[in-house]
Amino acid sequence: MSSRAPAILVLEDGRVFRGEAFGSVGETFGEAVFNTGMTGYQETLTDPSYYGQVVTQTAPQIGNTGWNDEDDESRRIWVAGYVVRDASRISSNWRAKRGLEDELASQGVVGICEVDTRALTRHLRESGAMRVGISSRSTDVDELLAKVRMSPQMAGANHVGAVTASEPYTYEAEGAGKYRVAALDLGIKRNTPRRLAARGITTTVYPAYAAVDLLLSEGPDAVFLSNGPGDPATADHQVELTRELLRRRVPVFGICFGNQILGRALGLRTYKLKYGHRGINQPVLDLRTGKVEITAHNHGFALAKPKADDEQGALAAPESGEFFETEFGRVQVSHVCLNDDVVEGLTCLDVPAYSVQYHPEAASGPHDADYLFDRLVELIENNKGAKADA
Repeated sequence: MSSRAPAILVLEDGRVFRGEAFGSVGETFGEAVFNTGMTGYQETLTDPSYYGQVVTQTAPQIGNTGWNDEDDESRRIWVAGYVVRDASRISSNWRAKRGLEDELASQGVVGICEVDTRALTRHLRESGAMRVGISSRSTDVDELLAKVRMSPQMAGANHVGAVTASEPYTYEAEGAGKYRVAALDLGIKRNTPRRLAARGITTTVYPAYAAVDLLLSEGPDAVFLSNGPGDPATADHQVELTRELLRRRVPVFGICFGNQILGRALGLRTYKLKYGHRGINQPVLDLRTGKVEITAHNHGFALAKPKADDEQGALAAPESGEFFETEFGRVQVSHVCLNDDVVEGLTCLDVPAYSVQYHPEAASGPHDADYLFDRLVELIENNKGAKADA
C-alpha cells in the first residue's frame, strides 16, 4: 500500500486529532457526529440524512467488507467527511466489487484514518456535536480552526433541497399492486419503497417542495414522509403540507425527519440533541405493545412540548405515553428511547396518522421495526373502511 498523506481533524472547540488521509485528499467541513454501528457502513455513507455531517465510526476497523453495487441507499455518498480508526487493508466479502477507500476517493469524499475514535467519541458525548474540519492538504491547525469556526452550523440548516429528487419517479409493487403511496422525498432511502413494494404498494416519490395537489394528483391511499437531513425547524413547507393532509384525513406515515414534521404539524416544537442517536443498536419501547425494539437511528433533533417547560425556556420532551390535544384531536407519544427518554414515535387517535423517529427500513441490523410497514397497510384498509361506512 502506498504511503498516506498526513491529515488533521480540528473541532471548533480547538481539540485536534492527527492521522492519515483516507479516501480523497483535500479539505472538508461539517458537523462532527459518531455512529455506533458495528456494520452497515455502506448504508450509512449513502444515507442522505447524513448530508453535511462528518461521521466518526466507533467500530475499530472499517472497510473489511469492501463496497458493492447493491447496498447503496441512494445515488451517491452524502457524508461531508469520514473518520475511522483502522482502515482495513483488504476487502474480504464475496459481494465486494471494490474497496471502500477506492469508492470514497472516486466520489471525492475526504476522510481521515489512524485516529483515536474512542477519544473523539467520548469528547463529542461530553461536549456535544460540533463543527469540524478535516484536511490532508495542509496540517496548519490554526488555519483550519479559523475555517471551521466560519463554517455553517447544523442548527437552522435547511438541507432537504440538496438531497431530494428533481422529478417524480415510481417504484412498482411486487406482484399485483393493491395500494398506492405518495412519498415526499426529504432524503428517502431506497429500501423504503422496497419494503412497501413487498406489501403490494406502488410508491411514487415526489420532490420535497411538491404542492399538496401534486402529491395527491394520482389519488394515493396514503402519504409517506421520509427521513432527511438538517434542522426540522426549517421545514415550514412540509409542515403546512402535512397539516393539509391531516385536514383532508389522508393517511400519513412518517419516519425520522418525517416524524419531526408530523410532530410540528401537530403543534410540537423541535430541539437539537446534545450528540444525537446514530447507530443500529438503539432500544425503543413501543407503548402500545410493551415490546422493546432494537432499532436503527440517525437523528440529531427531537420533538419537544409545544411550550417551554421552565422560566429559562428549556425544552423537554412529552412524557412517555402522554396524550395531548391538538387541532386534529388526541395524539399519543407511542414510542420512547430507553436510553434517554427521547420521543421516538407519535400516534394520532382521531386522524389516520402515525410516525416513528427511527428507521424501520434499515437493512444493516435487526428488523424489529419492520412491522411498521404492515401497520401502514392496516391504516390504509381501515381508512377505506371508514369512508365506505360514512
